[in-house]
Amino acid sequence: MKYFNLSELSASASAERLAIDNTPPRAAQRMLIILVEQLLDPIRRRYGAPIIVTSGYRCPALNTAVGGVANSHHIVGCAADITTGSIENNTMLFALIIDMQTTHAIRFTQLIAEKDYRWLHISYVPGMLRNQIIDVNTQINNDANVNDNQPSGSQQLTSALSLEEKPSLSLKKDYQDSG
Repeated sequence: MKYFNLSELSASASAERLAIDNTPPRAAQRMLIILVEQLLDPIRRRYGAPIIVTSGYRCPALNTAVGGVANSHHIVGCAADITTGSIENNTMLFALIIDMQTTHAIRFTQLIAEKDYRWLHISYVPGMLRNQIIDVNTQINNDANVNDNQPSGSQQLTSALSLEEKPSLSLKKDYQDSG
């Protein structure tokens, strides 16, 4: 974990405001580390400039409070909403991530361009790397890379959460999400 830490992946202004403990359990911490190592660090390295995590891990209570879907990958530490700070740069980052996937530099579960590219949602669920690309701005939903032999959602989350824990977690609180 070179560019990100567990603290920023679980920080939440909404959780603080609502007095919700958003501390990720060990299984979610393991998944956050995998998310960073497989996606966020490689994307940040290629992008060459800071990327802000606006929402990473969400405990079930926080996920409900912010209107997240019940089966959100955020709940298990497999997703992050990211931004560069500008819509123009987020649009370029979206294209860069697609290029990285196309050239086999990364694989992901989902990449979603949200609400006029204000942020990007990206997830990495081991055993469910579908490379699904959704652009809600243009109504593009690319399921061409979905592998029908992948485990079901509940099977893959159970499998992902049973992975061995990685040592040396870096906990540094320095960022709050936007909700």
